[in-house]
Amino acid sequence: MIRYELRCDQAHEFDGWFKDSAAFDKLAAMGVVECPHCGPAKVAKRLMAPAIPRKGRPARNAKPEALPAPVVEQPAPSPAPPALPAAALAAMPAELRAMLRHMRTEIEKNCDYVGADFAEEARKIHHGEAEARGIFGEASEDEAEALREEGIDIARIPWVPPSDA
Repeated sequence: MIRYELRCDQAHEFDGWFKDSAAFDKLAAMGVVECPHCGPAKVAKRLMAPAIPRKGRPARNAKPEALPAPVVEQPAPSPAPPALPAAALAAMPAELRAMLRHMRTEIEKNCDYVGADFAEEARKIHHGEAEARGIFGEASEDEAEALREEGIDIARIPWVPPSDA
């Protein structure tokens, strides 16, 4: 997954997550990428600074082969992390909920659910003690910060229910 800083023709700025650069280009050309503030609009990538690591920390893209590859098969549906509270979900624009739903579907399809063992499993993968693969689960704020300090890239994603029903 790649994160882009985006800007619509109404000057609203927001982030978007895409499978790769080609996926963004294709979706933008189809007019599917919409501004969460004003809806359908012309959206473009903003100029972004490269990720420059702190001294002693390897660059994020230094060794692409070392990045975890997502698992393509998942034998059975996994339990899911807790969803957003109903009030937060209701305040979220419909377009954003749809994008987060799609992201959830892709994560569940391509990654292993490790539950509360997320921090431990992320460390094992990072240190080569476990198979490199995409994982998702739960981590406290302290665990997430500790992973970041160790140079382990993680992302928190709002977990929306699979449908509005």
